[in-house]
Amino acid sequence: MIATASTRPGKPGTSPDEIDAARRAFKEKLKTAPEYAAFFDRLKTVFPSEYESFLAAFAKRSAASGEMASADLLMAEAVRSLRLSRGILAAKAGGQALEHIFELHFAMLRALAVKDPLLCVNFLYGGESPGFFEFSAQNRGLVAAMAIAGIDAIHDGEIQRIERPAPTGTDFDALEKALRAKGLDTPEIEALLDGKAGDPPIGDAKMCRAGQVYLETIAAMPESTRLRIYGLAVELMARS
Repeated sequence: MIATASTRPGKPGTSPDEIDAARRAFKEKLKTAPEYAAFFDRLKTVFPSEYESFLAAFAKRSAASGEMASADLLMAEAVRSLRLSRGILAAKAGGQALEHIFELHFAMLRALAVKDPLLCVNFLYGGESPGFFEFSAQNRGLVAAMAIAGIDAIHDGEIQRIERPAPTGTDFDALEKALRAKGLDTPEIEALLDGKAGDPPIGDAKMCRAGQVYLETIAAMPESTRLRIYGLAVELMARS
């Protein structure tokens, strides 16, 4: 998710009427993307303070600039805002809610692989680009489903507060062994587990496929191991 200036105050002299108009314009914009409206309705219901904080910051910025971001960029900003404020709670969710996040991440990687392997790799490492927003506009149902899964996992974690230990060295040894058994080599495994860039660089198509193998492999591991790794992954995402 991209960094934004969503907390920047409005320009001096921005009037309440201008801010109210920007809020109305936001709601009109969502009518052009009903899939995203479902996400914002869910956010407003489950985390009303986060919804209002996002909307207030957006309205101030829009009133100050006189510009309206695309529905896809607004969606990305809202997801990132929630992830940074509460995302770590998803690590404490029940197994079903936590696993659903990664089921949809896998679906996203597969869809991006068809569109553009570079977008797939960027998503694997948490990056976004104009190309991703073009993809989002064409796949809003999938983007919204992934975002709603995030809300649900955070909410579930807030309720259940499951304390999972961090993955052990044995967990990662088992994962590495399974990845090698599926045909991944050392540069790909290091790129996935340690974030080390390959030298020479790994091609986008190869790395995109490696990311899919990685998620498939974790999903097939014993439940306790799988959930420890998932828990660590969402903690890292919440801090990025």
